[in-house]
Amino acid sequence: MDGDLSRDELVRYGRHVSIPEVGLAGQRRLRASSVLIVGAGGLGSPAALYLAAAGVGRLGLVDHDRVELSNLQRQVLYDTDAVGTPKLASARARLTGLNPDVAVETFETRMDSSNALEILEGWDFVIDGSDNFPTRYLVNDACVMLGTPFAYGAILRFEGQASVFGAPDGPCYRCLFRDPPPPGLVPNCAEAGVLGVLPGIVGSIQANEAIKWLTGIGDTLAGRLLLIDALRMEFRSLDIRRDPDCVVCGSEPSVTELIDYERFCGAPPDGAETEGAMHDLDIDVHELKRRIDAGERFQLIDVREDYEWAICNLEEAGARLVPLATLPAAVESLDASEPLIIHCRSGPRGDQAVEYLRAVGFDTAVNLAGGILAWAEEIDPAMPQY
Repeated sequence: MDGDLSRDELVRYGRHVSIPEVGLAGQRRLRASSVLIVGAGGLGSPAALYLAAAGVGRLGLVDHDRVELSNLQRQVLYDTDAVGTPKLASARARLTGLNPDVAVETFETRMDSSNALEILEGWDFVIDGSDNFPTRYLVNDACVMLGTPFAYGAILRFEGQASVFGAPDGPCYRCLFRDPPPPGLVPNCAEAGVLGVLPGIVGSIQANEAIKWLTGIGDTLAGRLLLIDALRMEFRSLDIRRDPDCVVCGSEPSVTELIDYERFCGAPPDGAETEGAMHDLDIDVHELKRRIDAGERFQLIDVREDYEWAICNLEEAGARLVPLATLPAAVESLDASEPLIIHCRSGPRGDQAVEYLRAVGFDTAVNLAGGILAWAEEIDPAMPQY
């Protein structure tokens, strides 16, 4: 891997080699380098494609999901024929088709505290393409412990963020976000939406940071947080510094081994979004089906948005759409004498609705654990999921 570039490589990477800052030496460094991408979704897709095209010698992908139709709006690694298949099988085929000289390694598993250090060890650079807080904190802590820099990215609606954390003497993710937000406070992309091209922008920036780091050129985003507003097409950067009191990268860190990140972030265990993490004010989908089949009287309120209702709904079971933002105005139309069952897509908005309804006197309000996704998974597999 350290020898001269072949004739085919000189042709393939000619536009790189002709850049003085990259040149033959930089392209050789790319060929000898390795990058691991955590999450082969909206961010991981463009990052993987551009890194494979750039000639990174060894490329790793961590993901355990299957391709869904709703992915195709932004996850450009996949096509319609891949729907229903494991993501990593399609990703490997696409990347090796793009550049057969790149060694693609796949980890079809859920990364957690039990396997993160083993998976992340030995890579020159990591790209965090995850879409949830437990994985972000896990990637950060593991990379800091291993001394591996990583490119962070986050997206929601029209807004994105990017940075490089874990660089020598640079800040880590916890220097900026010491603690996770309360569960349910920050909606995910499925609930709030995301402009399809935005992960392409942010994922490409993450790939760009990896290439600069591996070749030793330019100034990376280490020590800076890039803020992107795609609606106004504005880019801003904020200077961030390493926190000497950081619990992970500080001078006297208190977190010296990986922890339970699901519990730390107050999130349900993996799979609970669809299976339902039960709380005192929850019922599960099997109990809802029993009540429907028994003909019991209750009010079934869907607090999702109009477009979500159009994809799938429980109208045949008597559900009524009341988007969460409109719930206060709709309270007078609800019957306080009948039980209220609230549901959303996966649970968090339902929890918020139940908390509000009980505060205003609806003592029978309960949330459907796991939302309509749990219904689709466990009761009606033919129901569309998104």
